[in-house]
Amino acid sequence: MASSSNLLHLSIQLHRRHYQSHPSFSSSLPRTSSSSLLPIKCQCSRTVGFPIVKFGSFRNVVVKCVPNDSSDAFQPESIVISEEVEKTEGLYDILSKANSFLPHIVLASTLLALAYPPSFTWFTNRYYAPALGFLMFAVGLNSSEKDFLEAFKRPAIICAGYIGQFVVKPLLGLIFGTIAVTVFGLPTPAGAGIMLTSCVSGAQLSNYATFLTDPAMAPLSIVMTSLSTASATFVTPLLSLLLIGKRLPVDVKGMMTSIMQIVVVPIATGLLLNRLFPKFCKAIRPFLPPLSVFVTSLCVGAPLAINIKAVMSSFGVTILFLVIMFHLSAFIAGYMMSGFVFHDAVDAKALQRTLSFETGMQSSLLGLALANRFFEDPVVAVPPAISTVIMSLMGFALVMLWAKKKE
Repeated sequence: MASSSNLLHLSIQLHRRHYQSHPSFSSSLPRTSSSSLLPIKCQCSRTVGFPIVKFGSFRNVVVKCVPNDSSDAFQPESIVISEEVEKTEGLYDILSKANSFLPHIVLASTLLALAYPPSFTWFTNRYYAPALGFLMFAVGLNSSEKDFLEAFKRPAIICAGYIGQFVVKPLLGLIFGTIAVTVFGLPTPAGAGIMLTSCVSGAQLSNYATFLTDPAMAPLSIVMTSLSTASATFVTPLLSLLLIGKRLPVDVKGMMTSIMQIVVVPIATGLLLNRLFPKFCKAIRPFLPPLSVFVTSLCVGAPLAINIKAVMSSFGVTILFLVIMFHLSAFIAGYMMSGFVFHDAVDAKALQRTLSFETGMQSSLLGLALANRFFEDPVVAVPPAISTVIMSLMGFALVMLWAKKKE
């Protein structure tokens, strides 16, 4: 027979609406369009030790706990969840799932920017840094050190992701940036833009792509992206000086200050708020995904709309080709490198996919913000503007491909 503490535990679980993910529940609560009750039996043995009968009604959802035997020693108890609570949490669920529309929004923003540039030209260069800062703040607000403890137990994989971000990718950027100038005869700022794109930290979109493909690898992906983002304050300006310094002047000190303001401070603010004011953060957290999707759509569409003439020009098509080849090479390099190093791991294929996302996707928006702030020639901003779109489309194309193979 179940104890009162077990019943209290069941009540808390039901009121928090977490029963869907509990392994002991086999179906969700039914809802009906009338006041009649429709019983459906399910097993809850791990929680209370006997079957329960659930009833769905128009106004409320009632859960009745029924013992296995017909003994009168135990009287069934009911737990009522109000319809208002269901409606509120249903809205939160919808808001929190807004990120699932991100690939479609990115594609729609790209097409709209190309078809009707004025729809995005109002979002000028001065808004890029605050917009990226907001996205970084959202990352910090949704992060917790507890989620990453397991990930840090695999330092070799984290190191491999870091090498992919700041060694393999910059080398590819140097190769394709040099090819752009020497082989295709593009202006030096175009080659510098490709190199700058390769020097920035990992993209938060890689975390989402990893989650969609291999959910268990998501914390590991977040750790790798977070480390590359935190160290970008020093690494990105130094890499930019090393790769671009001989071609165009690079303000290393200014870049460090800018990255500190755009990336480090917003993330730290989010983490601090999450620790000091958890209730406030819990209340606003569901609204961050739709806002982040909206801001991302502006950050994708505006660079294309503002640089539409350069993008649609003959050398813009060449830059598009080079950016595609750059990202394709980065995705392949990350996949092959991790397959060679971690081929004996139990989750080798999942690691290959994760490190492919980490190497192939980077924060092109940060590259765009740096290009607009520290380089006078607007052509430098064209490669990161194109990369923002190409990186997203290629990454989510791989998500669909790998997800289909896993099925």
